[in-house]
This record gives sequence, C-alpha cells and structure tokens, in this order.
Amino acid sequence: MRRKGHHKTPPDKSGGVAVWDPWLRIYHWALAACVLTAWFTANVFDKVHEYAGYTVIGLLVFRLVWGIAGPPYARFRKLMFSPQTVVRYVRAIALRKPHRYLGPNPAGAAMAIVLLFLLVVVSVTGWMALTVAFFGNTVVETLHTWSGDAIFILAIVHIAGVLLMCVLLRENLPWAMVTGRKRKQGR
Repeated sequence: MRRKGHHKTPPDKSGGVAVWDPWLRIYHWALAACVLTAWFTANVFDKVHEYAGYTVIGLLVFRLVWGIAGPPYARFRKLMFSPQTVVRYVRAIALRKPHRYLGPNPAGAAMAIVLLFLLVVVSVTGWMALTVAFFGNTVVETLHTWSGDAIFILAIVHIAGVLLMCVLLRENLPWAMVTGRKRKQGR
C-alpha cells in the first residue's frame, strides 16, 4: 500500500525516468515562445505584444493550478529550497561538482521562482498600462519595461545555466524538457 503523496515514477524501455509531464513541457515551451514574442514585439507590433501578454497570463494561471494539483515534479514544493541550499549548490557548480537532481536542482528552482514572480509583475503592469486608470502612468510603464527586460536577461542566464549543467552532468537537459525523461539516478 502506498503512502499518501508517494508516487513511483515508471522507467521507460531505455531506462529513463518520466520527470516532466506533457502539460508542464507544453507550458514551458509555450511560455518561452510568448515571452520572446512579447519582448521582440514591444513598441513595434502592439497587438501581437498584447496577445502574447494575455497568453502569458493564461499560462501563469495554468502553472498556478498545476503547481498545486499537478504531478509530483510539477508541484511547487519541488521548487522549495532554502537560500543556504541554493548558495551551496551554486558554489558546487563553481567547483564543477554539482549534485545531480532528478527534478529541479536548487539553482534552477530559484531561477524558476524569480522568473515566475517577474512574469506576474510584467503581466499585471502590462494589463494596468492598458486600463484607463493607469494608462500613461510612467511608474507602471517603467516597471513593466524593467521587469520585461529582467525576464529576458534571466532567460539568457537560465539557458546558459542549463547548458553548463549539460556539460557538468553529461546530460542533455533540453532534450529532457522535450521528451519528459531523464536518465535514472546514478547513471
């Protein structure tokens, strides 16, 4: 009999373990596409920028629900590491000796939390900038621009971190976010 909250993840034929469910992977790649679209269309193609922003809001609502009710590796509790653990993990990366995690590692989890927070800020301020009450408000517009730029910069840092971890762990992490599978622990 399984204890409540205990989920055994089935291996596939190649020995990989299912980690990222299809909905989380679709969310991840759709969010990446919408963020890039919104960033590159800002002040150029306003309607495309708006639609990308509204899609981001929908994706964030999905992520909120999925972070509470989704499968184990999609849940927010997998992103919860103490600041000390994150700092120790970043030090281990600098020493080229990071521990491998089947789910998100402490540095990746911290990045996900910061990005989610900034996505909420950019979405709310973007929506506020379009409303009559806040239209033309320079504080709202500045916060929207700065948070959007911060997301773009952190996305580049995220990609660099993923590529670094690919080298250090000898594992194709982008492919794992496509297939949903990672190799078993210890392999």
